[in-house]
Amino acid sequence: MEEAVLKMVKSNGQVVHAAKYCVTGATGYIGSWLVEALLQRGCTVHATVRDPAKALHLLSLWKGGDQLRFFQADLKEEGSFDEAVKGCVGVFHVATSMEFNVSEKENTEAFVQANIIEPTIKGTVNLLKSCLKSNSVKRVVFTSSLSTITAKESNGKWKTSVDESCQMQNDNVWNTQASGWVYALSKLLTEEAAFNFAKKNGIDLVSIITSTVAGPFFTANVPSSVKVLLSPLTGGTEYFKILSALNARMGSISLVHIEDICSAHIFLMEHAKAEGRYLCSSQSCTFSNMATLLSKQYSGSNMQRKAQKNYDKVPSDISSKKLKDLGFSYKHGLEDIIYETIMCCLDYGYLPPV
Repeated sequence: MEEAVLKMVKSNGQVVHAAKYCVTGATGYIGSWLVEALLQRGCTVHATVRDPAKALHLLSLWKGGDQLRFFQADLKEEGSFDEAVKGCVGVFHVATSMEFNVSEKENTEAFVQANIIEPTIKGTVNLLKSCLKSNSVKRVVFTSSLSTITAKESNGKWKTSVDESCQMQNDNVWNTQASGWVYALSKLLTEEAAFNFAKKNGIDLVSIITSTVAGPFFTANVPSSVKVLLSPLTGGTEYFKILSALNARMGSISLVHIEDICSAHIFLMEHAKAEGRYLCSSQSCTFSNMATLLSKQYSGSNMQRKAQKNYDKVPSDISSKKLKDLGFSYKHGLEDIIYETIMCCLDYGYLPPV
C-alpha cells in the first residue's frame, strides 16, 4: 500500500489520509458507515449503488462534497465497475446478497446454485476483473462473515478457541441447512472464489470476517444484523432462528460495533503487512448473558423468553488475535454496543418506547 501512504498529506501537523477508495454496496449498513468514515479521514470515495434512489437520504448525512462520487453499478454486469474503480488505490467489496433462506419449493441444490451462489460469485469476479483493468488498485478488502466459521470439531465437540482457520465445510452447510444457511454458503463459496481469482491474477486480497454487527445506523431500513441481535426483544421468529443457529454453531454470541468494523476495514486496507483472513469480534458472551444485557438496557420490556439450549458451560473463545497482533484495537465493548443499538432503534421506531 505504498501509494496510499504517499498520498497522505499533513494538515496542521496531523496526517490526513487523502487516498481514493471505492466502496461497493454503499447504501448498506457497513457500506454507508464506511463511506462516512473514509470521508472523515479526508479520503476521496467512489460509492457504488445499484439503485441511486436508495442513496438520496444518505447525501445530507455524508456531506462529502467533491470528495464523494456516486457510480451506478450492478455486480451481475461485467464491466459495470470499471469506471468506479478507475484511479482508486483500494476497493472495499462490501456488497453482498442478503438471502438467508429459500422457500421449501426452491430448496434444491440446483436452484440455490444457479440463482444465488453463481450470480454472487460471478459478481465478485466481475468486480475483481475491473480492478485488474484499472492498474491503480493495490488492494481489495472483502467483507466476509462469521457465518463461514464454526466452533465445533468434526466429531461434534467444542473448540476451546475459534479463529480464522475454523472454516465451515461446504457439505456441512448443504446437509444441515440451519437457519441462514443460504447466506452462509454464499459467503463461504464467494470468498473462496475471490481468493482463487486473486491468487491467479496477482491481486492483493484481504478478507475481514465480521461477527454480528450492531450499534447506530443511518440506513433507510433497520439492518438485518440489528434485527438478529434484537430478536429476543422483538420476537422476530426468522431472525431469532438465525441467532439461535449462530449460538448452536459457535457456543456463544459474538458482537462488533459498526464503528469498530469499519475501522478494521480501513486498518486492513492500509496496513502493509495485512494478508489473508482476519476475524473481527470485539467481544462474545453466552446467550443467557446477552439476553440479560438486552433486558437490562431495554428495561420494562416483555422480553420473548423463548426456549434456548444452554451452552453457557462451554463458551468458545472467538479470537481476534491475528487482527490484534497486527496492531488493531477495539473502541467499543459489549454493553456499549447493545446500549447504542437499542437507543438507535428507539429513535427509529423499531422498538416501542418503554
